[in-house]
Amino acid sequence: MKIILGRVLPVYLLISFLLSSNSKDYENFLWVESLPNPWTFSTDELDKVLVNFQTKHPDFYNRLIAINLWRLNTPYRLFCLGEESGIDKDPIIRIDSSDCTVHVLTSLVLAESNSWSEARKKMVELHYKVYNGHKKPTYETRWHFTSDRIIRHRMTPNITPNVVDEKLMKHVNVNINMKSDSTEFLNLNWNTNHKIGYLPTKNISEIILKNLPKICGVAFVKESYFKMGVVIAHEGFLINGKDFIHASSKRKKTVRDNFFTYIFEDGKPRFDGIMLFKINQF
Repeated sequence: MKIILGRVLPVYLLISFLLSSNSKDYENFLWVESLPNPWTFSTDELDKVLVNFQTKHPDFYNRLIAINLWRLNTPYRLFCLGEESGIDKDPIIRIDSSDCTVHVLTSLVLAESNSWSEARKKMVELHYKVYNGHKKPTYETRWHFTSDRIIRHRMTPNITPNVVDEKLMKHVNVNINMKSDSTEFLNLNWNTNHKIGYLPTKNISEIILKNLPKICGVAFVKESYFKMGVVIAHEGFLINGKDFIHASSKRKKTVRDNFFTYIFEDGKPRFDGIMLFKINQF
């Protein structure tokens, strides 16, 4: 593949990542720094590079880590996926921009695919619920709420109670998509009550994080959102229990942060707690 000057991810960014992570696990990902930025690719170029990811990283989880590293610095754009028709005409899949959920979903399907068309089909499988026996991309059948997806979707199952002592967790019932005034948060003609179990920020420890898979999902609970019928304010990938890769609205791009540094801003918790989810293959 031809590398165009000015499109290559700066070497110092990946080297800085590797050094700060202090882990030999990242040495196998150095080749990613030779690739052009993903948002500059044509679909034909993407087909070739996705095959390359499959070849270099036959293990799915290593491939997902590599995809995450490659997508650093992707421009931020809120609510950038849709159905290409109807209420939301944004693309079903895109690589030129991300918000936090779009980064999670797009990285997952790219890691599972050998081509752009395959990734698009898998995004439909991942991002939409079954209706009348099949999946069709419509606004009404989209997984709009991260907590709902974590609890009910087989691809991103909740592992919080599996890795956290029950005594450290907090539980609350939230009527998803139903505001405190009994109106809908989104016009879906749908709501569901979930018992949400999460780990309060004050109870997060390195011991808990060390027991996590080498890459998993982390979603951040905001208690003030409960009255809107919403639980999760942000999400991203947690690598080796310490490196948090996410699309940042504040920094307007996809970034890598130290997890503990991120969850505390000026010594105060950004969020009230976390839910952890595994990434399953299709």
